[in-house]
Order: sequence, then C-alpha cells, then structure tokens
Amino acid sequence: MTAPIRVLVCDDQALIRTGFATIIDAQPDLETVGECGDGRAAVDLAARVHPDVVVMDVRMPVLDGIEATRLLAGAGVAHPVKVLVVTTFNLDEYVYEALRAGASGFLLKDAPPAQLLHGIRTVATGAALLAPEVTRQLVGRYAARIRPAEGTREDVGLAPRELEVLRLIANGLSNAEIAATLVISQETVKTYVSRILTKLDLRDRVQAVVYAYRSGLVI
Repeated sequence: MTAPIRVLVCDDQALIRTGFATIIDAQPDLETVGECGDGRAAVDLAARVHPDVVVMDVRMPVLDGIEATRLLAGAGVAHPVKVLVVTTFNLDEYVYEALRAGASGFLLKDAPPAQLLHGIRTVATGAALLAPEVTRQLVGRYAARIRPAEGTREDVGLAPRELEVLRLIANGLSNAEIAATLVISQETVKTYVSRILTKLDLRDRVQAVVYAYRSGLVI
C-alpha cells in the first residue's frame, strides 16, 4: 500500500484547524501529522514531523504565513516542503507574496472540503494549484505592482509559441482553454508548459505566472 500523504495544518483559529484535520483524516490516503497556530510553530514542527504538505494560513501571530512559507519552501531551502496557502474569500493582500515565497498554490478558506482534499493531493504530487479564475483575480489586482517599469522583455530564451503559451498561463487560462485558444491538443499544451518550466528553471505554473509578470511579458 502507498503511504498516506502527511499533512501539517497551520492556522491560528482552532476551529479551522480542527475542521481541516477532521476532513483530512477521514481520507484513507491522507493523514494529519501535526497542528499549530502560528508560522514559527509550523517551521519548528515541520522539522520534527517531516510533512509532505503544509496547509498554511497567511495572517498569524509570531510569524506570518509568508515568512513561514519562505523558510519552508523558499529559494535555498535544502529540503523544501510543499505549502498550500489558504486565504479569505476576498483574496488576502499577502497571497502574491506567499506565492513568491515558495507556496505551491492557494485555496479560499470557504472552498468545499473536496477542493481542499484535491488541493492537498495536487500539491503533494509536485504540481501547482492555481485555479484559473483565482489567477485572473490575483493578477488583475497585482498587475501594476508586478510589472517592471522597463516594459516587455522578449529575450527570455523561449520560442515564439512558448512565449504565447506563457502569456496565456499568466492570464489565468487552463490547459484546456489554452488548447482551444491556440487550436492545439491539451497534450501539446502540457509539452509546451513542461518546456517553459525547464527552460526558465521554474518549479510550477505558479512561478510561471509570477515570472511572466515580473519579466514584463504580460501587458
């Protein structure tokens, strides 16, 4: 049998922690290996219990979820942990920074249990969880802030078609929507996405979105 996905839940609200843990532990392929109420405790506890995924709140005392994510999954971390950020309905103003800090994706706190479970499983596999509709809201709010002043860069080492796919990813399109837009198969889209991530040394689609905006590839 495959070992269950080990999940650490970090949220400063006890009821939410308990709710998440109850949902997680009801699944045969998931298990809660720890709960804590602030980012510093999450970092310390993760070092002891070695979770596969940390479900991380953003606004917490002692150490917020952004800094905790950076310590768990940021650049230079020897053994990064997958982090799934949870935030409020209105998109917490710190979510973009959390993604930059190394989070593999995020969910809204009022998402149904099935989405939480899907998110944990998706992140655990190494894929990113960035729902297209949430991406659109996120980049819409932060586009001016993310985009560099010098304008669009084309010299990023990507072929024209790859640049086109990257722009569509950054605009929040799913693989199916990209395939329909470019009139190509979803398998071809997956190939382009894989090439983009490899060429730009990016971990996942989340980083691709941030890269595209910070590099001025999206207007």
